[in-house]
Amino acid sequence: MDIEYLRKKTNAINTASYEKQIYDLKQLLEISKSLSTELNIHTIIDSILYICMCQMRTLSAGLFIQKDFDAPAFTLASNYNGMEIDESIDYSIPVSHPLLNLLERTNMTYSYEELKGILKEAADGLEVFEPLKPSLIVPLIAKRHINGILVLGERIDLGEGNIYSSYEKEQILNIASLAAIAINNAQLMDMATTDMMTKLKTKHYFFTILTDKIETSAKQEIPLSVLMFDIDFFKKFNDTYGHDCGDYVLKTVADTIKNGIRAQDLASRYGGEEFTVMLYNTDKDTAFKIAERIRKKIEGLKLKYNGNKVSLTISIGLSTFNSREPVSAKQLVVEADTALYESKRTGRNKTSCFSGS
Repeated sequence: MDIEYLRKKTNAINTASYEKQIYDLKQLLEISKSLSTELNIHTIIDSILYICMCQMRTLSAGLFIQKDFDAPAFTLASNYNGMEIDESIDYSIPVSHPLLNLLERTNMTYSYEELKGILKEAADGLEVFEPLKPSLIVPLIAKRHINGILVLGERIDLGEGNIYSSYEKEQILNIASLAAIAINNAQLMDMATTDMMTKLKTKHYFFTILTDKIETSAKQEIPLSVLMFDIDFFKKFNDTYGHDCGDYVLKTVADTIKNGIRAQDLASRYGGEEFTVMLYNTDKDTAFKIAERIRKKIEGLKLKYNGNKVSLTISIGLSTFNSREPVSAKQLVVEADTALYESKRTGRNKTSCFSGS
């Protein structure tokens, strides 16, 4: 009787285990489908953190990634979840830190305490994890290259504290592998649509997004504005100080533009010394204020190149999409360019709005 009872109990446990594995495999398939259809890195990170927190039943999670493909460090992405940390601190791990080599070489999960024991001589660099209260640290490996570090926070109390079973560690590594591929694809997309010198988006990508946002603006009857920038007398920088100075000026203007717009906006290098900005859900008056703020910021820069003072100004043209009189993305940019020409014709270092005449 006791043997028969144990046999039935064992069979029930085995059946439950198999059902759990089948369920988890189905979950992995759904996760793969979800991540493979998305190319926006911020959306991907949100999905990864949500999935991992649910699957591993943790209260928080964060992801360290390289902000650019050649960034010198892995930095905690700003859309971490559930972590109460000091946002003024830069949570980063240099690419040269031994941790990266260890994770890439082993592709294993580690607790914070395990890492401190293994990397005793480099333990100081691991202190970045301390405020995150990690229960598990997971590498994201794609094509044998690490492109992210997942940090899982404290687990929901299951009576076992922060202990993970071997099966759970295997499961989170499977999810991490899918996440790494998704991040790799998003980063490749970002590289393909980014101007390498200025780090702004390319002209082609700008038109793709602008076309999409114009359709949305027309349906929802919300405003959208376009700014076109041109560096005044740009040729003199190349002729007087050389092309390296010209590159320096381009990067400086690009950085100022990028820092002067919002997350919902999009800046691109249109060509040469011209830049475009899409200001989503922004009317003409607000767009003018943004343009003038950027113009004045650039005018006030105190630049030096090889010991020489460099004076810098820009001219700006502004056009605004009106859902009652819709135009194409190309036409909206032409209108901004027409307004830009007016700024240059009437003295430069100013913002002009397209009048329609």
